[in-house]
Amino acid sequence: MMSYLKRFLPHLLVVLGFIIASLAFFNPVLSGKMIYQNDIKQYEGMARQQNDYRKETGKETFWNNAAYGGMPTYAIGAKFPYDYMDKLDRLIRFLPRPADYLFLYLTCFYILLLVMRIPWKMAVLGALAFGFSAYLIIIIGVGHNAKAHAIAYFPLVISGILLVFQKRYVWGFILTALAMGLEIQANHYQMTYYLGLLVFVIGVTYFIDAFKRKEIPHFLKSSAILIVAALFGLATNATTLLSTSEYAKTSIRGKNLLAEETSTNSVKDGLDYDYITTYSYGKLESLNLFIPKLMGLGRASDLGKDSAFYQKLIELGQPPEQADYYADVTGLYWGEQPFVEAPPYLGITVVFLALLGLLLVRGRLRWWLLGGIILSLALSWGKNLDFLTRFFVDYVPLYNKFRAVSSIQVILELVIPIAAVFGLYQLFNEKTSFQERQKKFLISLGVFGGLCLIFWLFGGSLFSFKSPNDVQLAIEQPAIFDAIKEDRITIMKSDSLRSLIFILLIGGVLWFTLKKKLSENLMIIGVGVLILIDLVGVDRRSVDADSFISKRTYKSYFQPTAVDKEILKDKSYYRVLDQARGFMNSHTNNFFNTVGGYSVVRPRKIDDIYNTYIAKGNLQVVNMLNIKYVIQQNEERRLDVQQNPSANGPAWFVEDLKFVDDYKEEFKSLDVIDTKKTAVIRKAFKEELENYKPIKDSVSTVSISKTDPDHLAYNVYTESPGFLVFSETYYKEGWNAYINGKSEKIYPVNYMLRGLKVPPGKHTIEFKFEPQVVKTGSTITLASSVIFGLLFLGALFFEYKKRKEIVSKENS
Repeated sequence: MMSYLKRFLPHLLVVLGFIIASLAFFNPVLSGKMIYQNDIKQYEGMARQQNDYRKETGKETFWNNAAYGGMPTYAIGAKFPYDYMDKLDRLIRFLPRPADYLFLYLTCFYILLLVMRIPWKMAVLGALAFGFSAYLIIIIGVGHNAKAHAIAYFPLVISGILLVFQKRYVWGFILTALAMGLEIQANHYQMTYYLGLLVFVIGVTYFIDAFKRKEIPHFLKSSAILIVAALFGLATNATTLLSTSEYAKTSIRGKNLLAEETSTNSVKDGLDYDYITTYSYGKLESLNLFIPKLMGLGRASDLGKDSAFYQKLIELGQPPEQADYYADVTGLYWGEQPFVEAPPYLGITVVFLALLGLLLVRGRLRWWLLGGIILSLALSWGKNLDFLTRFFVDYVPLYNKFRAVSSIQVILELVIPIAAVFGLYQLFNEKTSFQERQKKFLISLGVFGGLCLIFWLFGGSLFSFKSPNDVQLAIEQPAIFDAIKEDRITIMKSDSLRSLIFILLIGGVLWFTLKKKLSENLMIIGVGVLILIDLVGVDRRSVDADSFISKRTYKSYFQPTAVDKEILKDKSYYRVLDQARGFMNSHTNNFFNTVGGYSVVRPRKIDDIYNTYIAKGNLQVVNMLNIKYVIQQNEERRLDVQQNPSANGPAWFVEDLKFVDDYKEEFKSLDVIDTKKTAVIRKAFKEELENYKPIKDSVSTVSISKTDPDHLAYNVYTESPGFLVFSETYYKEGWNAYINGKSEKIYPVNYMLRGLKVPPGKHTIEFKFEPQVVKTGSTITLASSVIFGLLFLGALFFEYKKRKEIVSKENS
């Protein structure tokens, strides 16, 4: 027992240290404050209806009628039955948010390095280099929690894979299955997809190595084990995966129903190429991986009264308070992306060690690290390396489902710290000759020290310091542009000098250790301190104490405005259009059913409808969506509300069915029909409805009687066969219609709404959202979780029995 305690005590102390470090960095959480994350605030608005319904009823709804005219909750926080991975994940992330994500970064990366047989002291350094990497902190600051969550489990997945290839098959299988389950549960498939690309690179490298070593049987066995483990990870998240796959087909990530086949900017299935590559990392911009302000920053530029920009405004006659305001809100970014608040800085200390690692490490490790770096960097350039990006968009499965190609640099965030730790480890590995280690050390020092020196001394004359957004400014306000350019040069030189100082400091520490002037323990402490000061110094430019607010302040963001309160007096069933805040905002979702929201996986049909018709004031489309109130800005730029008296209501009888060839014709018809009288439907349904002649008689009535998100009910009376159109989103998978308890077919009409044949008489019509995908997925999730649990217990028993036999042999 004592031997086990002695063996694991250092690791327990390290984990305790990670807890302290995470809480220290995000220390305002200890006083009850919370970090302000705009994306999370927007998400909470989107999910308000389903969360309130859960609290009020104790039941889960899988439909949200408040967002985008109605959509499934699959992509906005649905809680599925038997989601044991979610429970395990919450157990692991026991610290207050966002300290929990930092703790996860540190711990998972530490485990990876231990699996890679790095001594625990150096593994701590690697964990710090990964966890405090600027990009990983930035995404927490802006509220990309799912992204941070998924990235945090990257190292754990790689750990399981490496264990299997180390022939530790049982525990490699268990860890891979568990890590994959947690990775998928994090629910950011773009990040998981990028991890898959890195795993592919690792697989190719290991296959080539196995071929050379004539160990193909081991490779095949390991691959089979990993495939089964991955399947378990998928199966324990079956409900999430199946429901997401189902919904994705109807979202903007799915097929573009209106795209012209000859269009060069549209794809039949997936996102638009220009949309995918909007945030394409510049090739030159890649240098800010080790010089953070090389290409400026957003609002974190620290412009002030000493800046050339401020002084020029004063010189041009701006009042000091106005000049101070503009200096505070003006960014200095001059890269090729539309906007970047802060760079994905990896740390000059870390990048320097990573190059050293790539020079010193041999074999398959070097090649998969190098392959990951090249793939990540090249794909992050997007349209700036057009031939490669177009190849991936056109031919690599699923690649066109994801936007912001610069995000693939998360692979760099993972592999660079690994290379850095191996660089440090190999530098003091005496199996390699001292001369070779010293030579590689000086090469790394010369490369990055030389670059930093050049940018510090001559950077002002090397670049234009002009972004594509500056062209007009440079023409119309050349004096202002010259002042901004001067500030860009100043901060680039300042950070170049900063990086040069850090590389000289860490180089000095390592040099004195190589010369036996410093002990290895002192070296580790020194390197750790330098890495932390380097990274945390840049992290604090984006996330600091000012990023936190009190819970009372946060709750105030969700309070109704005077306009909201006025609309809320109306207790009928309707939608609200918020033109003041725009389509992509979720404030209105907090209080009303609306056609807007905040999601990068919004339904494609409402996206089409809004951009083509609603945004251009097409009243017929506004009416059919039952938009009764429109929030606008008045002449005084204050919020005002206008009532739309012509809204069609929750449902209405039409007198004519207009059949069209396809989705395009159906969509175009909305511009010409009277939606109160006519419903447009595709010819695919003509055979079923050809002889059906709806009659709209004068005594027909329809009223809504139940408005739960997933259960709508209507009282209907008609003396003639009729056809009802409902102002509700048509979603084929899950919604069922019942007339007096009898199931009836729902017809897709008006591009995105529901239609129903109604026989003469008095009826109760109900729509119930009863998704089969949830039932099927829950069954698979439960079964796979039970099987995995039994396998885990079996592994524990196997390990116990093995240890017992070892102890018995030692005692005999």
